[in-house]
Amino acid sequence: MSSARTYLDHNATSPARPAVREAMVHALCVAGNASSIHAEGRRARAAIEQARDEVAALVGAASQDIIFTSGGTEAANTLLAGGLSFHGAQPARLVVLATEHPCVLEGHGFAADRVSHAPVNGDGVIDLDWLRADLDANGPALLALQLVNSETGVIQPVAAAAELLHAGGGVLVCDAVQAAGKLPLDMAAHGADAMFISAHKIGGPQGVGAIALGGGFVTLDTRLLRGGGQERGARAGTENVAGISGFGVAARIAATELEHNVNHCRELQHLAERRLREIAPDVVIFGEGAARAPNVTAFAAPGFSAQTLLMQCDLRGIALSSGSACSSGKVRRSHVLEAMGVTKDIAGGAVRISTGWNSTEADIARFADVFAACVAGARERRGALAGA
Repeated sequence: MSSARTYLDHNATSPARPAVREAMVHALCVAGNASSIHAEGRRARAAIEQARDEVAALVGAASQDIIFTSGGTEAANTLLAGGLSFHGAQPARLVVLATEHPCVLEGHGFAADRVSHAPVNGDGVIDLDWLRADLDANGPALLALQLVNSETGVIQPVAAAAELLHAGGGVLVCDAVQAAGKLPLDMAAHGADAMFISAHKIGGPQGVGAIALGGGFVTLDTRLLRGGGQERGARAGTENVAGISGFGVAARIAATELEHNVNHCRELQHLAERRLREIAPDVVIFGEGAARAPNVTAFAAPGFSAQTLLMQCDLRGIALSSGSACSSGKVRRSHVLEAMGVTKDIAGGAVRISTGWNSTEADIARFADVFAACVAGARERRGALAGA
């Protein structure tokens, strides 16, 4: 058996692209602090500003409205700390989607009695009728709404939700971490007043993220990190020049190769799902009735536990996930599937395949072979038990 590994967990971390690694090594050779005025400092500053331009282009924002952070979690916590102002006014309450990432569900700064959880349907899509009724009854809100769910790949109707929010004077923060590089991003088209992304989901380095603000009418009045005046006073701390440089390169590639990446991953998604159904006709694919990102298939085969399947795949050289890697290290029931109304027995078998820039048809074929062997082995064991 080959010792090579098959990596199908890009939603957790997409491996750094070669050009990203090269850019980071080059940036590590820049000796200056970006806040210094000498030549070395100016070189570091230039690298940061080039990356800022590239990230801004990826999300459809102005460069001056990009704030670099240590990742998506810090970005979410910053935006939801309670100090985001929209035309000079701070929203008094927060609405979060029940299937949001834990950095949103647990990372905001609103009191519990000022938070409402928007429900989703069986495919994991927000109930816009509920949102409309909530806004009519309770007034303006800050809505935190992901564009793509990390576990299921389900795409939310962010533009439609934004229209409802704005009609009532509310503000929308969009988690685009899992959408970057997989869907076209344009803050104005999505109606997002603020957006955040993370470098390591698009083949960039871990530990770098960005906030994009929607022009001069959206401001951050609360800073999580205070001290120096870095990031135009919005986020203190000496900048991670190497990480930011790698982020910029990853953002540029994600933008220029978007169509190719979408088509490539969609083909792999169709192949994976066709093979899953051939091997286990009763397989459940979560969010199948909704629009989904092209690189994700979350599924469960009745009678299989996620833990067993993940272990079997890992032993055979295949890296998968049971859901959000940020809440794993343990295999537990997904709050996303729970909000979708998935039963415990099915949710307990949920596994996610997520592909990316270096995924191949051979990767899918290798996974399918291992999955088929697991299914065949389980059937043999059940047959033996039935005949005992």
